[in-house]
Amino acid sequence: METRNNHGLIQALLDCALACEHCASSCLKEEDINMMIDCIKLDRDCADICTQAARLLQRDSVIAHKYLLLCEEICRLCAAECGKHDHEHCRQCAVACEECADACHANHEPINQD
Repeated sequence: METRNNHGLIQALLDCALACEHCASSCLKEEDINMMIDCIKLDRDCADICTQAARLLQRDSVIAHKYLLLCEEICRLCAAECGKHDHEHCRQCAVACEECADACHANHEPINQD
């Protein structure tokens, strides 16, 4: 497997993870927290998946670029959920998730089950 320069992709993943963590923390402070439950759950999942993807890329794991397929999916789900809310932290998170999903899409490999 050829080694790639993944610095920009890793940065997008970490930026997304930070935006998701911030959004989840901010959602917990909203007046109607029950409306934010799905957002909080997806924020936390997305942050975890993005952080793990960054780790895999940093260590040049053989599965790193396959893992980006899952990362793209969770980022798009999180962006869609955050897009349902009018809070600034949700808007910023949706943007970061879309940017990360696009970066993952441009770099992921198909999953082969031989």
